[in-house]
Amino acid sequence: MDARTLQQQARIIDLHNDTIVAHIRRGNASVAAPGQAFDAAYNGLISGPYGMRHPPNEPLQIDLAKMQAAGIDVGLFAVDVTQAHNHHLGYALDGIGFLLHDLAQHAPEAIIVRSAQDLETAFRVRSPALVLAVEHANVTERSLNVLHSLYALGVRSLGFTHNRSSYAADGCWEAREGVGLTQFGVQLVQEMNHLGMLVDLAHVSPGAFGHALDVSTRPVLFSHGNARALCDHPRNLTDDQLRALAQNGGVIGVSYVPMFVDAQAPTLERLLDHIDHIVAVAGIETVALGSDFDGGGTLLSDALEVESITAGLLARGYVETDVRAILGENALRVLTAVLD
Repeated sequence: MDARTLQQQARIIDLHNDTIVAHIRRGNASVAAPGQAFDAAYNGLISGPYGMRHPPNEPLQIDLAKMQAAGIDVGLFAVDVTQAHNHHLGYALDGIGFLLHDLAQHAPEAIIVRSAQDLETAFRVRSPALVLAVEHANVTERSLNVLHSLYALGVRSLGFTHNRSSYAADGCWEAREGVGLTQFGVQLVQEMNHLGMLVDLAHVSPGAFGHALDVSTRPVLFSHGNARALCDHPRNLTDDQLRALAQNGGVIGVSYVPMFVDAQAPTLERLLDHIDHIVAVAGIETVALGSDFDGGGTLLSDALEVESITAGLLARGYVETDVRAILGENALRVLTAVLD
């Protein structure tokens, strides 16, 4: 089967993008209706005091139209609240409210994924599916009640840090030797396991990563990052971490952020080298896609170029079932296990 056909037939899941914030910063550019904007003069937290504006015509890497053209069935749409200082929760609600309003106006057929059944429905009716995510556990304001409220709103994934430390864990830029999750971080993992929310360990320190795997009774995500053996960046995972992730049953979404691919020569071939390495160390079932589109994932120009990964894997001799696993089936297994 050729890459184009496989790309359209496979179930494809992208475990991370920063599209919500990117679209707001471009004058409330619609995620659902490319080229349109709505309430463009409205000044929320993201576009106002805790954000920045970008030119409206600055290219965006992913929206619903590009998802459908590229054959991407499911995307995890994240709001990173790190820079919102003492307004983390309001910042997250600003972004989520923007997206929900946009979808209601322009794409009522889009599905906000709240359960494993929603995923199956989206695949069956071929509607774009969105999983709401928040990066940085400070969005909870150290309250499990807030976590429950976010869950009721539809949030199904929470990243514990964003490089810098949170109420739950050290970030990878502020890692302390031998330090794991905080007491609240342990409670957060346990309650998210109970609710059916995805624990995302991208950005956390090595100590927090290992501790979270010890605590979690469900598979976890490392939504966007690569192999540290090939690119020595603190956002990437060591071989020991990759093996621990495999033992947990979790997945890593390989990221298209150039600095996570190679410090000197980030190329598509080098990204494929990361996939080869993770497969060799942790098994084919541990690899997924985590673009970081609209948040630094510029190795590919936009979602339409994801087909080049499919073509590259086929050229390297991966069989069709393994390519399907990497494109989405591995991620689907984790999402189903957690959201069910």
